[in-house]
Amino acid sequence: MATLTPFAIPPSSRYLCDRNKKTVAVSNKNVKVGLVQLSCSGDVAENMKKTIAGIRTAAQKGAQVVVLQELFRSLYFCDVEDYENFKLAEAIPGPSTESLSGIAKELGVVIVASLFEKRAEGLYHNTTAVLDADGTYLGKYRKMHIPDDPGYFEKFYFTPGDLGYKVFPTKFGKIGVLICWDQWYPEAARITALKGADFLVYPTAIGWHKDQDELTNEEQYGAWQTIQRSHAVANGIPVVSVNRTGVEGHMQFWGGSFVANPFGRVVYKAPHLEEEIHVEELDLTGSDRYRTHWPFLRDRRIDSYEPITKRFLDED
Repeated sequence: MATLTPFAIPPSSRYLCDRNKKTVAVSNKNVKVGLVQLSCSGDVAENMKKTIAGIRTAAQKGAQVVVLQELFRSLYFCDVEDYENFKLAEAIPGPSTESLSGIAKELGVVIVASLFEKRAEGLYHNTTAVLDADGTYLGKYRKMHIPDDPGYFEKFYFTPGDLGYKVFPTKFGKIGVLICWDQWYPEAARITALKGADFLVYPTAIGWHKDQDELTNEEQYGAWQTIQRSHAVANGIPVVSVNRTGVEGHMQFWGGSFVANPFGRVVYKAPHLEEEIHVEELDLTGSDRYRTHWPFLRDRRIDSYEPITKRFLDED
């Protein structure tokens, strides 16, 4: 078994690519990421107003990138199957991205915004848009993995994403965007990391049933955090997960937004039951050090991974 050495060598300069694919040498590159963990109401306009206030607060605290929770414009409507909820959807780009683009430009921050997309009549996606710090709409990622569980009837509303895994080159680094249920799939994190992401972000809406016992609550939150921390370890990049809080119907959304460093250590964790706006500084050069001393990418046996594309490895 190989001996793993301590991190004795200082991080070297690494390279980031800008929007035009130019290579730029960067040394000691840091980025301040704002996490906006809020409760929501049934008033779409009020939720947007509250979220914009949260973005402003994060910017005042020094955020350069602001990550919003999943489907922040409304209550988490997927707890029921109701055709009326399709009226919440909008085009992307559209009204919300236009509003947020103005805020991004005014404050000089990147905004990662989770929205309910109406792509065409009868065709909808769970989508995250990215606005650069000059207000430019950089594009969108459509959620690939769609759950269907009690209280999370997302297959009723969302078509699985068809844009593939996405990395967005922003003013403050290359952001890999995934959404909620994507959190449970190491394949999604790996592919996004291999596309050059400096860090991963997960807008999220997940919680506990109000009648659930404390041990089950602890196990579920622990599993949720652990799987995302493992993505940080396996890929050697930070992970930022932003969840909502508050009681909606039978669900207590568990908050607990967090940041993990490239070795999976939790460097920040939000409270479960309160709203929180926090800014955490990420050292993007740290990935080079972790990946050099724990060279998981070097040792990948890509020649042996073809079976992973099968649904299940039956004997025949």
